[in-house]
Amino acid sequence: MHNQRLWQRAQQHVAEGRLDAAEASLRALLEREPRNVPARMLLSSVCLGRGRLRDGCAEAVAAAQALPDDAELIATTAMCLFRVGETVATRQCMQHPEIARARDAPALARLAHVWQMLGEHGQALLLMDRALALGFDNPEFRYFRALQLQFNGQLQDAEREIEACLRQGRNHGRAWLTLARLRRQTPAGNHLDELVGQLRHVELGSEDHAALEFALYKTLEDLGRHDEAWQALTRGNAVMAARNPHDRTLEERQFRALAQYAAPTFLSGVAEVAGDGPQPIFILGLPRSGTTLLERLLGQHTQVATPGELPDFPRQLRWCADAHGAALLDERMLQRLDGIDYAQLGRRYLEQTQWHARGTPRYVDKLPSNFMLAGLIHKALPRAPILHLSRAGMDVCFSNYRALFGDAHQYSYALDTMALHYRRYRALMAHWHAAMPGVILDVDYADLVSDTEAVMRRVLLHCGLPFDAACLDTAGNAAPVSTLSSAQVREPVHRRGLDAWRRYETQLAPLRAALADLL
Repeated sequence: MHNQRLWQRAQQHVAEGRLDAAEASLRALLEREPRNVPARMLLSSVCLGRGRLRDGCAEAVAAAQALPDDAELIATTAMCLFRVGETVATRQCMQHPEIARARDAPALARLAHVWQMLGEHGQALLLMDRALALGFDNPEFRYFRALQLQFNGQLQDAEREIEACLRQGRNHGRAWLTLARLRRQTPAGNHLDELVGQLRHVELGSEDHAALEFALYKTLEDLGRHDEAWQALTRGNAVMAARNPHDRTLEERQFRALAQYAAPTFLSGVAEVAGDGPQPIFILGLPRSGTTLLERLLGQHTQVATPGELPDFPRQLRWCADAHGAALLDERMLQRLDGIDYAQLGRRYLEQTQWHARGTPRYVDKLPSNFMLAGLIHKALPRAPILHLSRAGMDVCFSNYRALFGDAHQYSYALDTMALHYRRYRALMAHWHAAMPGVILDVDYADLVSDTEAVMRRVLLHCGLPFDAACLDTAGNAAPVSTLSSAQVREPVHRRGLDAWRRYETQLAPLRAALADLL
């Protein structure tokens, strides 16, 4: 009864925002019941709420070591562990024997999400199939399953699953957008009338509204109706800009603060990272710059694994700074960069990621936004090659503007903020190059698709790898891919993305003027 009172008291303290009192009650309870996983997980959340990331991680890891045969609790714990950067402990949760015998369909669907976050898309699809066989079914589940089919290269099955999603939820904007992106729309095969019809009934200003406009844009562009396509694209971006306003002032402070770490004095003392084993290759750059294509080409090499976009470096950076948060960087993180043990950061990163290599000596970490952290990556992992995808300014800015990133990359929803972000990105990359000459290899997207062999020879040399002719095309690469390019990158290397912006040259004149000195 005393333990129950402690538990109820802790929950009441949390509800009332008294986190210090909640922590005291939970620690008292855990002294009596050290294997009480719900109490351990609540204590982890309390520590995170008080800004103590390391303590929150420690409590979540301890909870994972005492998990009962409860699929829902396993899923909750695994999700928490992944989000705070404890990737290895997350994988250990997913090996719990209860998962193999579980018949809790909603829990299986949540566990499938964990596999997806880990980049294990085949495993995610298997759990989703089990949940479906147990009768679990709703539009969001069907949409998520369609994405897994798409990521695993089963594009026709993905299209059928999207249609099943839309039969249950006609206003599911993301599903309409995915359907439009899966293949080129033609006069004989498109969903134009249905999209126009859905736009009459969707909640104005919602994300479903924005997604429908982006889907309409993609369809109209494929049909060659470019003026109408542009109107739909600007409407979709306007909705997202209103929903996710871009903080220009905060971005300026962040880029200015990072520039001080692009100084030779900061980078001169790189860390001596202990430990052998597989080593990462970092691919970074703006989103939609060609990072996925380069990753797929590298993945054809017999000595390279390609697990995709890994969040581990930013999360281990946060662990070393003991600063909980969801953003890549924030003010508190920037203030603590000087006090970080970069050797420890390198070790923790390798501990959490080397499993991705799967027996190969190298594995690719392809998180585009790591361009902001390039100097910190080199300081923590001086042996890691860094490849920077550079794409022509108008092409990459337009490619960002025509993408729907949700609540990420808010700069992309207006041409003026897109131009500002591009200028700051270019300036920061120039800082990194000046501070650590020869460390980062620029890979020009136009050269990559036009003279693939010459570029890949330079890339492999920079990575210390022997030339492999298999790296000249992505044909035959059946590895899952979960980026916006997941449908296109299964095609042979092509040049269709070059100068795509010229279809809208008149409408993009303000962007071109804003970038004139950089083009």
